[in-house]
Amino acid sequence: MAVSLSTPSSVTENARGGALSGNGLGGKGAERSPDRFIDPRALMRIRSLELRARVVVEGFLNGLHRSPYHGFSVEFTEYRPYSPGDDPRYLDWRVLARSDRTFIKKFEDETNLRCHLLVDRSRSMDFSSTGYSKGDYAVTLAATLAHFLQKQGDAVGLFSFDEAVREYLPARARPGHLRQLMLALEKPAAGKKTDLVAPLTQFSRLVRKRGLMVLISDFLAPLDRLESSLATLSAGGHEAAVFQLLDPAEKTLGFSQSMVFEDLESAQTLYIDPAAARASYVERLTTHNEAVRGLCARHGIAFTSLQTDQPLEWALFEFLQRRERSEIQRRGNPSSGRTP
Repeated sequence: MAVSLSTPSSVTENARGGALSGNGLGGKGAERSPDRFIDPRALMRIRSLELRARVVVEGFLNGLHRSPYHGFSVEFTEYRPYSPGDDPRYLDWRVLARSDRTFIKKFEDETNLRCHLLVDRSRSMDFSSTGYSKGDYAVTLAATLAHFLQKQGDAVGLFSFDEAVREYLPARARPGHLRQLMLALEKPAAGKKTDLVAPLTQFSRLVRKRGLMVLISDFLAPLDRLESSLATLSAGGHEAAVFQLLDPAEKTLGFSQSMVFEDLESAQTLYIDPAAARASYVERLTTHNEAVRGLCARHGIAFTSLQTDQPLEWALFEFLQRRERSEIQRRGNPSSGRTP
């Protein structure tokens, strides 16, 4: 029996593939009532990527008791003077009654965020123990974030990559752009190996205006050149967020019998007794994943680790929480604000 897995280069002797998650999402799950979320296995049965994303976003917003159709976020950040042509529904009547001055509530979606999604489409993302791959989960997460951001009026772009950048769409908010982005995400992956530096280098070269970069990958690749790329990104004033996606079977080498494992990217095979290899495997993968987390921490990058059997709503919840904290910090430090 052969099972295909992938591995970072530091894990070479005892096991192939896998990684540990540990961002505390499991501990928060009870507070978020996961029974109200969509089971990813059911979600992945929806063939249309765009429909999948819409189901997650609208279900999430309805769960927060928000209307997803009125065009404004429920929470506003500040006021601005009323101008002719503004929708009078968003006048603050209480301020008008107190001061006889007209102000409009300025909402989050008026900040015109520019976000680029960097999505790993390498062969390691093909691994699956759930009926759908890490790659399926990654493109669904990217589509969900894109759908949500465009619904808020923000511009979204895409870099999809393996050992090189395969697709690039600049950030746009115009009609029809979201459909283009979905079509790019739906293209089958063609590459093999993972190069985490290539998309960051191209992003730094092409994207001059400060914005948000979201990197989605399993990070099962060497990290030796990643530090300098993240430093360049931070120096350019970009905000960054990282999602590490891992299949549940990658956590503990949870196989019951000896078998041949194949590295999906190098095609190297190795016969392994999981019971004998497990302790060393867990130790090595823990070290690798803590290195990823440490890289992000050193450069002020929001890090979230997700298992692919966790609902997509959790990822969206994490994303919004971190965005909220970032906005609070930005307003407290105006010099770090986004460039219009």
